[in-house]
Amino acid sequence: MIVTVTPNPVVDRTLTVPRIVMDDMVRATDVREDWGGKGFNVSRALQSFGQESVAMGFLGGAAGAKLASGLRAHDIQLTAVPIAEETRTNIVIAEADAKRYIKVNEAGPIISCEEQMIFFEYVDNSVQAGDIWALCGSLPPGLPLNFYAQLTERLHYAGAKVLLDTSGEAFRLGLSARPDLIKPNDVEAAAFLGEAIAGPGQAARAVDKFVEMGITLVSLSLGAAGLMLASGPSRIWAKPPSVYAQNPVGAGDALVAGIVWAFSKGLSPAEIARWGVASGTAAAMREGVSVGTRSEIETLYAQVRSATWPEDL
Repeated sequence: MIVTVTPNPVVDRTLTVPRIVMDDMVRATDVREDWGGKGFNVSRALQSFGQESVAMGFLGGAAGAKLASGLRAHDIQLTAVPIAEETRTNIVIAEADAKRYIKVNEAGPIISCEEQMIFFEYVDNSVQAGDIWALCGSLPPGLPLNFYAQLTERLHYAGAKVLLDTSGEAFRLGLSARPDLIKPNDVEAAAFLGEAIAGPGQAARAVDKFVEMGITLVSLSLGAAGLMLASGPSRIWAKPPSVYAQNPVGAGDALVAGIVWAFSKGLSPAEIARWGVASGTAAAMREGVSVGTRSEIETLYAQVRSATWPEDL
């Protein structure tokens, strides 16, 4: 089973405007709401591959009910820990031509100690050896910064494999538990390593450092430049085709879904990288926080170029 964990899920409200103007009123030409949060987005993207998953998270209030309804409407199995406070809503203001956008994220609800204990009981009662758990996104107030490290240790003890996709101190502390897979982007990796990542050469050196920490599979996303993936001694650079990106928000979560799906099938590092890039690219080409269809992903997969670094693409 693949399980996605979203400690800080969200309703994404996207307002489309003719152009972003500061210090003046502007009218929205379109309003769209997408239920999500990083792990929930991964579960939705996994459906494009025909892959079932269980989505876990903390949900509360009207926004939480909306998220639960959205997941169930898409036949995604949900394990939700009810919380007293309201699940957050994020705002995206996007220009109609998709050249610029502003995304404002709420911190999220405060999770009580009792609610955390209920979550860990759910984990202990459901985890099985051979599962793949994707731990995704920011931590809401109240959760300790080593929450992912605690969870990873618990899952490893049960024989499950763990993917970690977060940032900041939660990422640093999570690495101490040696998750099996990680998916930082270039900005997150640069902040952690304290050095710039401006191209594939620097990306290759960055993934080397994560491998030295004991991470089995390192997937470093580089935006339009693609993905640098490290698995053992292999360094794969996968580059997407040139496309028109309507909204990159959520593309990284779709990329994670492609990687997790390919990893679960035992595919080669090059195939894992290509499926990840194809899935992320398909999502970026759509409006709102959305995912591509299997057909769209397969078409893009055929166009993604990959090579063992430092072979030039």
